[in-house]
Amino acid sequence: MTQTYQRVSKNIENSASWQQKYREIMLLGKTLPPLADILKTDDALVQGCESKVWMFVEFDLTENALVVIGDSDTRIVKGLLALILALYNGLTPEEVLNVNAYEEFEKLGLISHLSASRGYGVKAMVEKIQTLAKQKAR
Repeated sequence: MTQTYQRVSKNIENSASWQQKYREIMLLGKTLPPLADILKTDDALVQGCESKVWMFVEFDLTENALVVIGDSDTRIVKGLLALILALYNGLTPEEVLNVNAYEEFEKLGLISHLSASRGYGVKAMVEKIQTLAKQKAR
């Protein structure tokens, strides 16, 4: 787990109600820079998401780390995406494979409040990252 994730998840974790958590997630989404329209291609769309989510997962050979960028057309999903990016960006493929995003989201009290379609979307985003990590793990 990255230091960025630990920092950004604190506000969500410390929120007393679901409404406050929801607000924190949307504020987190505002921190993601928008993806250039030219990058919003069908190939970049994450399959399984009800909202549109564009995500690129690459591997930086010089840093031995995953680099993930993305965007969404809805505020809450963009916030969830930002949380996922904070969780995985900069980790080695081996580290990525040892992070269970579902458990992390459960610790934050998010899983029980996400609709089924948003839950599937989170799963699809994480699976895309995990797939590349499995390909790159040594």
